Amino acid sequence: MTTLALGPSWLDPDYLLNQFGLWGLLVIVFAESGLLIGFFLPGDSLLFTTGLLITTHKLDTPLWLACVLICLAAILGDQAGYLFGKKVGPALFNRPDSKLFKQENVVKAHEFFEKYGPKSLVLARFVPIVRTFTPIIAGVSGMRYRSFITFNIIGGILWGAGVTLLGAWLGNIDFVHKNIEAILILIVLISVVPIAIEFLRARGKSKKAALAEGAPAAPRGRHAKR
Repeated sequence: MTTLALGPSWLDPDYLLNQFGLWGLLVIVFAESGLLIGFFLPGDSLLFTTGLLITTHKLDTPLWLACVLICLAAILGDQAGYLFGKKVGPALFNRPDSKLFKQENVVKAHEFFEKYGPKSLVLARFVPIVRTFTPIIAGVSGMRYRSFITFNIIGGILWGAGVTLLGAWLGNIDFVHKNIEAILILIVLISVVPIAIEFLRARGKSKKAALAEGAPAAPRGRHAKR
């Protein structure tokens, strides 16, 4: 069975929450926040669904407790990613591709980090794949730990509690219940918009650079000095 919103059934938020409960959710949030193997996990839709199920009493966990634990898992996940990056260092950029690791993901996260600096730890929380690799890149680049932990906490709270509370708030609306598949698709699409924008901008810059390199040199004037 597959779901329209999220592909394989084992990545469906309902399936994951029914099978593994709150503790499974926390492990997934931790893994997606800073472990290389967690980049493919459905973090945004999972948090949204958690809030929705809690507010409709289908998940027996207090909303405040879920938010606190999710934020902690997200913050600790980034912490693990930072320490991993600091220990592994530049060797990460020389690691060969495999089924679970693509060098291009590291490059994207590095470019994202270079562009936005420390605040990338907050912004990356809302960008799939990039949020997994950004804390690792922060460690690789030797980012000051005080700055890292500050932005890590801010990003973990805004993402972990924010998306969960959004699901809880919208869970009280009948339209959301009747169109949950469409809502989850919308969340996924919104979350990949930043990646699409960056891809198009990079592609545009590459084309401009190629045209600039291929443009003929301007003709020299008849009386130009030799």
